[in-house]
Amino acid sequence: MTINAFLLEPIKKLSSYYDVYIAINGRSEDISAYLDNVTILTVPIERKVAPFHDLIALFHLIKIFRQYKFRGVHSVTPKAGLLAMIAAFFSRVPRRVHIFTGQVWVTRTGLSRWVLKLMDRIISKLATNILVDSASQRQFLLNEDVVNLAKSSVLAQGSISGVDTVRFKPNENIRLKMRQQFSIKNEETVYLFIGRLNRDKGVLDLASAFASLPVVNSHLLIVGPDEGDIRLEMESLLSNCIERVTFVGFSNQPEDYMAAADILCLPSYREGFGSVIIEAAAVGLPAIGSKIYGVEDAIAEEQTGLLFDAGNREELITCMMRISTDKGLCKRLGTNARKRALEDFSSERLASAWLNYYKTNL
Repeated sequence: MTINAFLLEPIKKLSSYYDVYIAINGRSEDISAYLDNVTILTVPIERKVAPFHDLIALFHLIKIFRQYKFRGVHSVTPKAGLLAMIAAFFSRVPRRVHIFTGQVWVTRTGLSRWVLKLMDRIISKLATNILVDSASQRQFLLNEDVVNLAKSSVLAQGSISGVDTVRFKPNENIRLKMRQQFSIKNEETVYLFIGRLNRDKGVLDLASAFASLPVVNSHLLIVGPDEGDIRLEMESLLSNCIERVTFVGFSNQPEDYMAAADILCLPSYREGFGSVIIEAAAVGLPAIGSKIYGVEDAIAEEQTGLLFDAGNREELITCMMRISTDKGLCKRLGTNARKRALEDFSSERLASAWLNYYKTNL
């Protein structure tokens, strides 16, 4: 999932210059159709904590690393990062790179926060090089003594892979088709959320805010899997306007829903960067996001979108009202957002940044 969502273009670019092997916890055919110049290795890594399975995965990685004698190992996501950096360290891989794309422990407290933060510190300690997918996230990790200044950096302007500006672009035909499909009138303002449904994404705040909007000529489009099992709670909060809400579930064509929408909403409590923001920006959508690290890099406040304090429902309502009632502001923000996405966050630019980083550091 991580490769299909973020890493296809960087891997394609890297595989033109290097022999690339990909270790995944899935079937090779899940990505081989998109990547024809790489070797795919299957490793049984569980996403959640599972000590017995994690130990098996660790030994599996050590065996692979020693067998192939890689020049470098690059890990993505927390669990894979911890296992890969430990295995690469004990296998004496010369270059060990991990990219941080957000911290699970930011919203945790007590022992859980301490343990998860310790895992990130171990990753950082064992890695020879650290990438972070946003400047504000890097500063946060520096402040928390998770990474150090010398071996951490950010690619280009941030983001793990940028946005495919050919795929994500305004499309009036798709806009009309999608709105007809969901019986949304042309004059309705469509707020869009795309992502996993869980508490950390702030979807309960969004549901509560939308239900409190005094403007009825609006629609809320929610696209993403119910990872936190909270759809029923969201529906309860939206009970007074549920006829103007559409739940879609997971989609591998988010660009179609962006084409149908007017404003992207990401009221998250934690993000590494907020890739969905720049994808929506490339389609011409302004964004409303929480004022947290990562999102602050993806949204240029008052230029491409509006920011509010995470968890502040009243501020979120104010932003939603302001951007929907001021059509001139909405158009200006959307135009600026697309321009910025094309100039600063194209997938080609990020893929080239990956390659230049490798040429310099490996």
